[in-house]
Amino acid sequence: MNTATATKKGVLLVNLGTPESATAQGVKDFLKPFLSDKRVVSIPRIVWWPLLNGIILPLRSPKVAKVYQQVWMDEGSPLMVYSRRQVMKLQAQLNIPVALGMTYGRPSIDSGLEQLIEQGCDDITVLPLYPQYSSTTTAAVSDALSRSLQKRVALPSYHLIRDYHAHPLYIKALAEKVKDYWQQHGQGDYLLCSYHGIPQRLADQGDVYPQHCEMTTQLLAQELGLESEKIGMSYQSRFGKEEWLKPYTNETLEKLAAKRYAKLDVISPAFSCDCIETLEEIAIEGKETYQQAGGQEYRYIECLNDSDKHVEMIASLVLGQSTTLTE
Repeated sequence: MNTATATKKGVLLVNLGTPESATAQGVKDFLKPFLSDKRVVSIPRIVWWPLLNGIILPLRSPKVAKVYQQVWMDEGSPLMVYSRRQVMKLQAQLNIPVALGMTYGRPSIDSGLEQLIEQGCDDITVLPLYPQYSSTTTAAVSDALSRSLQKRVALPSYHLIRDYHAHPLYIKALAEKVKDYWQQHGQGDYLLCSYHGIPQRLADQGDVYPQHCEMTTQLLAQELGLESEKIGMSYQSRFGKEEWLKPYTNETLEKLAAKRYAKLDVISPAFSCDCIETLEEIAIEGKETYQQAGGQEYRYIECLNDSDKHVEMIASLVLGQSTTLTE
């Protein structure tokens, strides 16, 4: 008698998380678990807790809330809006259950996993939507996934996709996003790829994130046919006083302003969808930095978001197709 049963596949898309409201309390509720994660801030707890709870959260939350209010969409936070659209499109394309989980805030990774299990999924692909691996992002997803699984008696089969920084469809989707922008607005004189930064200390300890960012930039340049003098990369969003990956985006923008490019294009390949770091820090603050330093036209090219090419790439990853250009 054959007692074997067919497995049911499911997909858990994971992103960082976002406040549920553009208010000081909403931001505080999000920032507290985020900045409490040792993957994100590794300062000894005896030093960090008083700083976090006594100074950073009370002072930073109202300021960050005002920033969120500048980019908030009718449907909510941009990151949440685009993430939900990605889930809907991917589920329609693959015709299997797809759930959303956030490393910090709601919906949690635990709730996303529970949603899939309740639908009978016992073979789950977990995709952190971070193209380039970092211990501060993808590893934090793995930590949260492990905590969720520890509570369960019957474990599903699962596979976590570590990165896709060189996936051919990811590179093509980025290139198409840039080409579409150029077709509508004309090609810029220089393309800057601004990646989220991490402390240099982590790279020294073996985090491969900078190598992944460099490879993405190199492959994007090849796909666009850009010579080295027409494209570059930098790192944004540094926090605290320690050294982070260089060159820093704000300093790079000031240097590029001195070159007097007629049109500077900026894209953020590390982000799967637009969020506060792209819509405010790059699109607004970056433009101010560039033009105050004497730069001319500054153009931000939006993230892949829920574009068809992006969803096709995600589907390819989930289906287990080639993950690099060099295989």
